[in-house]
Amino acid sequence: MRRESEADADTVWRILADGWLYPSWVVGASRMRDVDAGWPAVGTLLHHSVGAWPALINDTTEVLRSEPGRELLLRGRLWPLGEAEILLRLEPDAGGGCTIHMEEDVVSGPTKLLPHPVRAAMIVPRNNETLRRLTYLAEGRSR
Repeated sequence: MRRESEADADTVWRILADGWLYPSWVVGASRMRDVDAGWPAVGTLLHHSVGAWPALINDTTEVLRSEPGRELLLRGRLWPLGEAEILLRLEPDAGGGCTIHMEEDVVSGPTKLLPHPVRAAMIVPRNNETLRRLTYLAEGRSR
């Protein structure tokens, strides 16, 4: 999926590169506990919680690939459901904005046993809102 933004790729990247903002744009992430020094370098982790109090699950998201200003590949964990890989790609537009591309799929755990169309039906609405939030944050910063 993708979303057009009036913000340029560098502005969007600054949102992605500030790990403390993660719960502001990722649907389901409710709070940050810690951000590894060097985030978003490969191998660094976000230590966050998922859910709503009092039913919070402490988990992590790891950077698998990072190309500043262009691409971020993450592995998110939500045990006991499994792990997912999330690819965020930023494509500059001629008008000064950018297109934000997002791909996600489960890569391990019990949820991987569900057929792809069922997984997509669970993931797509959440990611549409995630992209909407990321875009609003970036456009607000670029004003």
